Amino acid sequence: MGEHRKIKDSRLEHIPWGHKWGFNDTEFFFHEDNSVELRGKRYMLSGYKMHDFLPYVEKVLGTKMDLEHLKQEREDKPVDPPRKNESFCKAVEQSFKPDQVSFDDYDRLLHSHGQTTAEEVYRVLYEKLDRFADMVFFCETEEDAVKIIALAEEHDVCLVPYGGGTSVSCALLLPTDEERMIVSVDMRRMNKIEWIDEKNMQACVQAGIRGMDLEAEMNEKGFTIGHEPDSIELSTLGGWIATNASGMKKNKYGNIEECVENITLITSRGVVEQVQPFCRASVGTQPQLSLFGNEGNFGIITKAVIKLFPLPEETKYGSLVFPDFKTGAAFLEELSKTDYIPASIRLVDNIQFQFGLALKETTDSKLEDLKSWFQKKYLFGIKKFDPEQLVAATIVMEGSKEEVTRQEKCLGRLAKKYRGIPGGAEAGQRGYLLTYAIAYIRDFVVTFDVIGETFETSVPWSKVQQVTRAVEERAAAKHKELGFPGNFYVSYRITQVYHTGCCIYFMLGLLIRGIEKPAETFGKMEHSLREAIMEAGGSISHHHGVGKLRKDFIRDTFSEGSVELVREMKKGIDPKNVFGVRNNALAD
Repeated sequence: MGEHRKIKDSRLEHIPWGHKWGFNDTEFFFHEDNSVELRGKRYMLSGYKMHDFLPYVEKVLGTKMDLEHLKQEREDKPVDPPRKNESFCKAVEQSFKPDQVSFDDYDRLLHSHGQTTAEEVYRVLYEKLDRFADMVFFCETEEDAVKIIALAEEHDVCLVPYGGGTSVSCALLLPTDEERMIVSVDMRRMNKIEWIDEKNMQACVQAGIRGMDLEAEMNEKGFTIGHEPDSIELSTLGGWIATNASGMKKNKYGNIEECVENITLITSRGVVEQVQPFCRASVGTQPQLSLFGNEGNFGIITKAVIKLFPLPEETKYGSLVFPDFKTGAAFLEELSKTDYIPASIRLVDNIQFQFGLALKETTDSKLEDLKSWFQKKYLFGIKKFDPEQLVAATIVMEGSKEEVTRQEKCLGRLAKKYRGIPGGAEAGQRGYLLTYAIAYIRDFVVTFDVIGETFETSVPWSKVQQVTRAVEERAAAKHKELGFPGNFYVSYRITQVYHTGCCIYFMLGLLIRGIEKPAETFGKMEHSLREAIMEAGGSISHHHGVGKLRKDFIRDTFSEGSVELVREMKKGIDPKNVFGVRNNALAD
């Protein structure tokens, strides 16, 4: 594979990524011996050969990878000329610095999509989007936000807030029938920590800060935010709020709605915020709560007051192996009712477990061979685990030494009840950190005509097996009906646990070789799988959001009165539809 296209515009040099996922210095590639390697030094997976990677993909998809005829990314990606509202452009020129405005085609294309696989990224790399941002505006202050909204309302222009660009729900896909000039408002220059209150453990942070930068700055001061979504390297605080995000360590630190105590939203009708943040207050109907998951429909989030936590005294990894997914899920269900749930615990199915093994480094070490032989002898010979059924849980424990010690002891005791076997700290750490690296696989395998996507859902404990089975059965039926070649890949993991249920995170992969309109056909497959999830008792989404991708399921989620309430709120806060991105209940 070639290098990612480098960003030309000096105003975007701080953005270390492009249309694909991740950083420009990191990508998968294959050697002449057909081994695969992850370029760069960012991840535990980087810098070594994986000889089992391609054989594993070939096995699960039932085909040989064609290494001679790779799908070629379009060099000159088509971008339509901007639609300019001349009076607005003139007003912007008079009101802001020149480097806050861009009509550059690459800037505009970069801000015209998120990271939804088929509907956005595939079309950018190999086809063409239907609608593009006409201008990119780089917001630097709250006053800038107020001013650009006022100008947009005055001149009838559409604004779309833009954070890290990591949306996987088509929330950033621009409405094709929007005839007004569309301006993408990039918030990443608003990336400062405005104040820290160490006594009350709060901080006021601008919305455009990336998660990794926020966490790094807080760590230097002895704090952690604890909110750690898979996209933490790229996504922003404002984006977390706008999508109602969740993090891998939510058991200890909470989901985003529990991490945030105040939000400042700039709208065409004024500022929406609490005058003062409180730990909790009974103050009647709280407009702030409606801002979580607004997906850009109401205004521009400029800052938030968030909770701080002291850096944990100890962080310890662990792992457990269970005989099958049903048993592992039963363990998690009982764990969810206890008072020793670790910061993170995730259960992967057998397919993902085997995939993790395929991503390991191939060594000639006799010690490693002996260790592997012993593990297999113990698991398959003594414990009688089926290698085609066993599953694994990765664990992160954080807190005081006493807290971590108690969690480890209690987890071990409960695991024995469900035939769980300790897998070691190294396996737990590797499994946890693998999350950040495997996201790059999507853009690697697509060159072999393989499309991959992820989707997630909230499920009551009583319907976990029902939902996973429904997805597997629907995938088999639609794969055949839509005429995809080879086999399909469906795997899943439980990523977050709650008292009443859990989040199941699915991965889907299939061949599109020879398929007409592959992006559109794959989209039909994904939509049908969401139908299966909903019919089996799952939710529209756990943390990815609705956007436009899942808009058809809104009325299966909310009553008619609820949908109308959201629409009436929109009319009151943005009567001229300045923020016309049209997500979730406002998609139609």
